[in-house]
Amino acid sequence: MSIRNSAKAIIINEGKILLNKCFDERNGNYFTLPGGGQKVYESLCEAIIRECLEETGYSVFPDKYAALYEEICDNEAFRKNDPDYAHKIYHIFICRLQNEHRVQPTEIDSTQIKSEWIEIGQLENACLLPKAVGDNILNIINNDAPLYLGSDHIPYNHG
Repeated sequence: MSIRNSAKAIIINEGKILLNKCFDERNGNYFTLPGGGQKVYESLCEAIIRECLEETGYSVFPDKYAALYEEICDNEAFRKNDPDYAHKIYHIFICRLQNEHRVQPTEIDSTQIKSEWIEIGQLENACLLPKAVGDNILNIINNDAPLYLGSDHIPYNHG
């Protein structure tokens, strides 16, 4: 078992935020921030650039560290089968598009359906997971200083 660092991106362009639309049996339809796991010897900035290109097809640049959140899955079966995903630290960055050219995504997450631009004003209607991120997304976007979103134990994993 290890603690997984996950670099996540808040990408805003023309009043919209880019989110990954996902589906799984427990949560139904939901959204997540683009990004994912940091590889050994890879910086968080390198991870977010790589992950966003793989998942969304967009080249991004991280401008600002915005938030930190910890999530621990309490499901014993999940811990046994996927120990490297049961304890995650989310490092959330405000990112900008390098350009608006999009290539075909090469490695989407197992629950990901597509990437979608959502009006920022519609975020309150979107199920954005983890819940702590969804509940605080506007605070994260509008705050000048990084936010600590706390630590939660969850009954099962998501995206």
